[in-house]
Amino acid sequence: MGGIHPGRPGACHLALRHLICDLPRGVSRQPNAGLPIRQTMLGDGRTLGESGPVIDRLTAEAPVPAPDAASSDAPSPADDYLGNPAVQAEWDRRYVERERLWSGQPNGALVAEVRGLTPGRVLDVGCGEGADAVWLANRGWDVTALEVSGVALRRAAEHARDAGVTVRWVHAELSEAAQAAVPPASFDLVSAQYPALLRTPDAAAERALLAAVTPGGLLLLVHHAGMDVQPVHDGGFNPADYVWPSMVAALLDDDWVVECDEQRPRIAPGGGAGAHHTDDVVLRARRLR
Repeated sequence: MGGIHPGRPGACHLALRHLICDLPRGVSRQPNAGLPIRQTMLGDGRTLGESGPVIDRLTAEAPVPAPDAASSDAPSPADDYLGNPAVQAEWDRRYVERERLWSGQPNGALVAEVRGLTPGRVLDVGCGEGADAVWLANRGWDVTALEVSGVALRRAAEHARDAGVTVRWVHAELSEAAQAAVPPASFDLVSAQYPALLRTPDAAAERALLAAVTPGGLLLLVHHAGMDVQPVHDGGFNPADYVWPSMVAALLDDDWVVECDEQRPRIAPGGGAGAHHTDDVVLRARRLR
């Protein structure tokens, strides 16, 4: 499950949700200094698992706070989020609107690509309600899960707790986490399933994805085929504002080898936002050094 998380507050239109309601969850977006950024939201879910849910405050690790009886989906005021508060608030509102936004099952492309790999350290970018993370943790991976929505993280932590697995949760936007909470060259696998990453003149999101992979490790970037050529939507969605697999592939140099860069039928879990998409673009690249 996955969805785009590009939008800014007040700009999420229902029509756009139907159009993109299945891009990766909780991926960070930052105001673009050079490119026109639309205040739009896309949606699709991705998830991660954990067992004694842990949230990285960027300075310490602490258990996910118990849901408040009056507002079980409200993020904890003590949660030190790294990123634009307006982005977090918008995604929290979207998650609060539904008891469950995504299917609760791991993304099919992730399962297909990872099943034969030896478990190691993995970064799940835009984990949403935690399905991918839990699936990975259940198979022996040491999981770090990144998400902008505190509501989604709480649900992911509950999912992991129920599954009896442990995940390190990072409440941050990708570019912010890359600077403060995600050590460079430290993950055997970086998984970004349908992420909603805003473009910037310095390609910060693309470079953050690549920088997180350790030598010998893999980057797995999956997106909905055709999203990059969608027309500008009345609600404000402009494909030119976002990062697509081809943009990441363009940055790969001699330190990388592309193992897969193709369009294929989507293996979609039943239900959840974004289930209407039928094809994926899958980029799998290995860092050599």
